Amino acid sequence: MPDASRRILEIRDLKTYFGRGANEVRSVDGVSLHVDAGETLGVVGESGCGKSVTSLSVMRLVPSPGRYAHGEILFEGRDILGLGAAEMRRLRGDRLSMIFQEPMTSLNPVRTVGDQIAEAFRLHRGLSRKEAAARAVDMLRQVGIPAPERRADEFPHQLSGGMRQRVMIAIALSCHPRLLIADEPTTALDVTIQAQILDLLRKLKAELGMAIMLITHDLGVVAEMCDRVVVMYAGRVVEEARVTDLFDAPAHPYTEGLLASIPKLDEAVDELFAIEGQVPSPTERPPGCPFEPRCRYAFDRCRRETPELRELDGGRRAACFLAADRLARPGAFS
Repeated sequence: MPDASRRILEIRDLKTYFGRGANEVRSVDGVSLHVDAGETLGVVGESGCGKSVTSLSVMRLVPSPGRYAHGEILFEGRDILGLGAAEMRRLRGDRLSMIFQEPMTSLNPVRTVGDQIAEAFRLHRGLSRKEAAARAVDMLRQVGIPAPERRADEFPHQLSGGMRQRVMIAIALSCHPRLLIADEPTTALDVTIQAQILDLLRKLKAELGMAIMLITHDLGVVAEMCDRVVVMYAGRVVEEARVTDLFDAPAHPYTEGLLASIPKLDEAVDELFAIEGQVPSPTERPPGCPFEPRCRYAFDRCRRETPELRELDGGRRAACFLAADRLARPGAFS
């Protein structure tokens, strides 16, 4: 069982909603998860499952009219939902940091990349402009950008996509955070650059001793990077397991569908597997299990009741009425 004393982050029954009344959008609808010191937790699911809103909730960056309707977000034992704006700003970029999904829109286009990295050193470490600029060059060198002295004086549009992503990583890691949230850090990068970014994250994690919460839709990245996995669907956690356990025997039909959609090099198929249908709209969630309309194992109870996220053997959790039977009888549901 996980050691609660090692938990850097614990989210308890978080509900992040947008709007109210008939227009209420339940983007995150009762999420509970944790990240332990030094581990990498993967959070996976299709677009629209609530992964990014969960990460923005942890950073307290959910835009208006978003609101935290319920729950707790404990970082190093403190509920950050109760922190004031000034205290939250001191925390962001220091002990808690994030790599955002799209570096071209996340970086300031009218400031040099060196100045954007140096800002963290000035704000959180109180360094002078000269000292912060020198540290910014060091960070560019640490994330593998060639000619860092020259690149520090360039603007984001002068850099390639891979270099911009490295700049984002340099900003996020400048103050050696305890927890790094990486939201789709390799999206829109070519395969070679993806591999370089993942290698860099592994290297820096080992050097800095930090924990990582990796938001992704790519199960290949999860297999390569993560210790545990949380699978989200329709704003909820539907499964949690160690990486090897999840890939060996998924307990939830949605996880099974995600794994089945991965192409296999040793199999020749005419058509790739795809889960039928799509994630339900947050404003039009079906009664009962939200995955029921797409699930080939659904039965009457699934249409009437919403399954709770329950503890299973081996420290696993799943929100499916058939989860225990699926693990007890491997192959019976194939």
